[in-house]
Amino acid sequence: MTVTPSPAAPGARPMPPAFSAPPPWSTDEFTRWLRGVLERRYHHLHPFNQRMHRGELSREELQLWVANRFYYQVNIPIKDALILANCPEPAVRRRWIQRIIDHDGRGDEPGGIEAWLRLGEAMHVSREDLLTHRRLLPGVRFAVDAYVEFCRSRPWPEAVAASLTELFAPLIVQERLAAILGHYPWVNPEGLQYFRNRLAQAPRDAEHALALVTERFRTRPEQERAVAALEFKCDVLWCLLDAVERGPLP
Repeated sequence: MTVTPSPAAPGARPMPPAFSAPPPWSTDEFTRWLRGVLERRYHHLHPFNQRMHRGELSREELQLWVANRFYYQVNIPIKDALILANCPEPAVRRRWIQRIIDHDGRGDEPGGIEAWLRLGEAMHVSREDLLTHRRLLPGVRFAVDAYVEFCRSRPWPEAVAASLTELFAPLIVQERLAAILGHYPWVNPEGLQYFRNRLAQAPRDAEHALALVTERFRTRPEQERAVAALEFKCDVLWCLLDAVERGPLP
């Protein structure tokens, strides 16, 4: 028996067409979108960083920055451990764990956290001040804790996408290293090894993370979530500098 559909009742609204997601970006287009976020929103554009690179910061401002940025530094291996905990793929974990070693060190070999402590000492900020977070500003704590919570609660590929700020890290590290050597003679240059290390580590890390992101985010909605994750990370770094620029509470 053949059933003929009944005609729509007079005045009835037509059924809306089924939603169709836009086509995914190609790998090159996706990469351009991610890089576009950094070109517009990476913290090398923040007024505080620009003043640092022009040599316009006071000693107190630079010391406040190095003390507060340390809270971000000590949380990097924590957020990376959370990515490992959420990732079920051994091949990814085997490569990602190097990031934790880079910051925590291994055996008698110091890592990035120790290098930042030495940077603080080069800027005449004591280890005790750094390790006890004595100068930590509320806005910095809030921003960094939000990033750690993002890596804890979001799917691991989104946390990887957030880490893609490292695509621009060599740019800002080169500027920062040259600025400190050229404009702040009171800083002991022997304490700048952290920046020299990152010139090699950051491109390696960014290449791996970008390959993971462009491979795992295949549909347009997924790709847009990756872009949003990177925008969030840019906001974290920007808010950190906002807090440092405002300075300590009265």
